[in-house]
Amino acid sequence: MRITADTNILIRAAIRDDPKQTASALKLLKDAELIAVSLSCLCEFAWVLGRVYKFGAEDIHIALTALLNTTNMALNRPAAEAGLAMLKAGGDFADAILAFEGQWLGGEIFASFDKQAVALLTRQGQAAMLLS
Repeated sequence: MRITADTNILIRAAIRDDPKQTASALKLLKDAELIAVSLSCLCEFAWVLGRVYKFGAEDIHIALTALLNTTNMALNRPAAEAGLAMLKAGGDFADAILAFEGQWLGGEIFASFDKQAVALLTRQGQAAMLLS
């Protein structure tokens, strides 16, 4: 079976806070031939870990890296790695995903009111513009 995983499936497998749902999620993920994970799912996953479960950036990085290393997982690896690099630099995973995907879609400059995102992207060699 080839599935597209909702964020809640990945959260249950990672957090394991509901025994019944955890067992179902783990079995599904183990048995799946392919697990398709969208960029929005990865962003939600990082957000839920940080906001709901109070994970720090390092623990979110570890959890996301574990997903990327799952052999039957299909995802946009370059975008996810850009997100991980931003997270490791102290920024927001989703900001890097937005910048990466925007560039892939033809955007030349990431524009934002977020000073930290613009500064970190600029340090990583990406064109970014701070609006005020």
